[in-house]
Parts: sequence; C-alpha cells; structure tokens
Amino acid sequence: MSDSPAPLSQAPNTPRRTFLVRIIQGVHATIGATLAFILGNAVLSPSLAKRKSLWLSAADTAALNDGEPVAVTLRVARQDGATEVVDRRVVFLVKNGDQVRALDSTCTHLGCRTRYNAEARNIECPCHGGIYDLQGNVVAGPPPHPLAELPTRMDGSRVMVQV
Repeated sequence: MSDSPAPLSQAPNTPRRTFLVRIIQGVHATIGATLAFILGNAVLSPSLAKRKSLWLSAADTAALNDGEPVAVTLRVARQDGATEVVDRRVVFLVKNGDQVRALDSTCTHLGCRTRYNAEARNIECPCHGGIYDLQGNVVAGPPPHPLAELPTRMDGSRVMVQV
C-alpha cells in the first residue's frame, strides 16, 4: 500500500491567461505602431514635402555681354527651425542674343565651385581639372555630367533664376 497523495488537479485557467496575453500583445502592438508612425514620419516627411519654387532676381541684361559667363551670387533664405539661414548659390549667366541661360557653378565631379577662365573661354574646376565649355558641356577631365542648367525667365530687363 502506498500512501502517496492523490495528484492535485492543475488544470490551467486558460481563458483568463489567454485574455491577459492578448492584452499584453495589444499594448506591445500599440507601442510599436506609435513608434513606427513617429519615426517613419520623421524620416520620410522631409523627402515627401512639396518644395516651393523660388524665383530670384539675378542680374540686369544690360550688365551681361554676349557669350561671356558672369558669376552671380544668389542669396536663398530658408527656415531652419526657429532661425532663418541664408544660403549662397553661385550661378553663371550666359547671354546669347536675347536668351539668357543660368548654369550652376558646382562641378558635377565632386562638388567644387568652378570659375570662368576668360583667356581660354571655358569654365574650369580648380580641384581636379574638369573643363566645361560655355554651354556647360564637359570638354575634359573627370566630371561625369555637364553643369546643371537652372530655369530662367525675363522680367522686364531683369533675369530671374529659379532655385
């Protein structure tokens, strides 16, 4: 005769335990969704925001000579938090008859600022020897693409450049 005690009934209370597990999972899912929304919005919002086109007055057509690039510094004001930051962007204005083109002065190789060489009649990058013609096309050196052309329009005798 063995006097071992009878096994106790250890039937788990599954409905209550399942309910508590589901509540905890729901809280975790809510926290995860909230974090994903906040972080996703912070990462994607700047790239999806509509950028305003800004037309800036660059020069008077009387100050431009035919076929000779003139470097013009444009001041672009933008909000950066609570302060206003002024960025400077240099463009070359090239007049051909009644048409005026605006070429970005940033070299397409590594982003150096280019300069106009009046003797050679070309635009040069001093960093790695890139050479562009007066239309912004690559003539020599390592730049992979021509200089970027910015939209222009005439407002009376003023040349307006879109940045």
